[in-house]
Amino acid sequence: AEHDESAQAILVTTDPTLAELVLDSIEEHLKLLDRRDIAVASWERNGAVILVQDLGEAAALADDIAPEHLELCVGDPEPLISNIRHAGAIFLGAWTPEAIGDYVGGPNHVLPTARSARFSSGLSVLDFMKRTTLVQMTPEALREIGPAAATLAESEGLQAHGLSVSSRLDRLNR
Repeated sequence: AEHDESAQAILVTTDPTLAELVLDSIEEHLKLLDRRDIAVASWERNGAVILVQDLGEAAALADDIAPEHLELCVGDPEPLISNIRHAGAIFLGAWTPEAIGDYVGGPNHVLPTARSARFSSGLSVLDFMKRTTLVQMTPEALREIGPAAATLAESEGLQAHGLSVSSRLDRLNR
């Protein structure tokens, strides 16, 4: 919440007592921060405590939220990982706060925000590497999928692209 006023701070829990304790103490914690104005605005606009029935529901909700940072503060976080595809970084267990990942734990601090973890990942070495894809068809494979490629090319108005396939198919079918 202290990053900026648009940041989200959300607790998803199965424990109603914990939910109440957090709600009762959040204002006192916010008062202690040097950046309290930003954190208060963030909490008021985007903060939430959400009570769910079980950890499966919690994981599904976290996956839907697609947070930049996701702390799994549960006794055994490992089984939940396979249920979460959309998070910038996941911090496992109560002893792994977000700041560890941001500053000293290994992953970088350049992570997808605003639910963009649904379609992007954190910055990595792969972002600075050039890749080239290779495509190779056999005559049989071209017979199988070539007509679809020709149809798609022509539907996009790319006649020469379509002809590059259909002329090869014509040659194969002689």
